[in-house]
Amino acid sequence: MANHKSAEKRNRQSIAKRLHNRYYAKTTRNALKALRNTTEKEAAVKLLPKVSAMLDKLAKINVIHTNKAANLKSSIQLHVNKLA
Repeated sequence: MANHKSAEKRNRQSIAKRLHNRYYAKTTRNALKALRNTTEKEAAVKLLPKVSAMLDKLAKINVIHTNKAANLKSSIQLHVNKLA
């Protein structure tokens, strides 16, 4: 339990930030799943820049680590390249 006004405010801010981060992280995970489940090359190529941008944004605002974003982008690029 917070004993100071500043601690109470920090608690409110961290709750709001956590909800914000969870929303964007979940949206990105759903987009990744949709891209990985795509079997058509054209649809995957259209989806790839959007998902890559989402990952870059999450890494930029420190929701996910920069290296994790790079690894995910690499794996989805490999997936798209394998599609015929």
